[in-house]
Amino acid sequence: MMFPKKVKHRKWHKGRSRNTGHVASTKTELSFGDFGLKSLDERWITARQIEAARRAITRCIKRGGKVWIRIFPDRPVTFHGNENTMGGGKGAVDHYVAIILPGTVMFEMGGVGEDIAREALRLASYKLAVRTRIVTRS
Repeated sequence: MMFPKKVKHRKWHKGRSRNTGHVASTKTELSFGDFGLKSLDERWITARQIEAARRAITRCIKRGGKVWIRIFPDRPVTFHGNENTMGGGKGAVDHYVAIILPGTVMFEMGGVGEDIAREALRLASYKLAVRTRIVTRS
């Protein structure tokens, strides 16, 4: 699974999930491959979900072509646990997430046919907790 090698601050503030209508300003176009998976929602995607989607893509293309992962889980999420008393500080870092905004291209692939690429990206979209759209270079 992906996680940062080194971080400046081990624990972050949670922040608030406001439906502000923000859209992505970077990673909105295909840069490397011919086909991509673009998000339509704002969500946190965990490192486990990214790894599951990557495995689904590589299994479908039978290790042919090339896959680019354009997102990286660098935000720590802490977990204090149930049935603990109040106090005792913030919990330990449990996992890492990537913040996804609408319009972010999450995965790209090239070197395979369009039908195989669409099937692989469709299978990968089932592993993610965000609505997606398959985009092509035009």
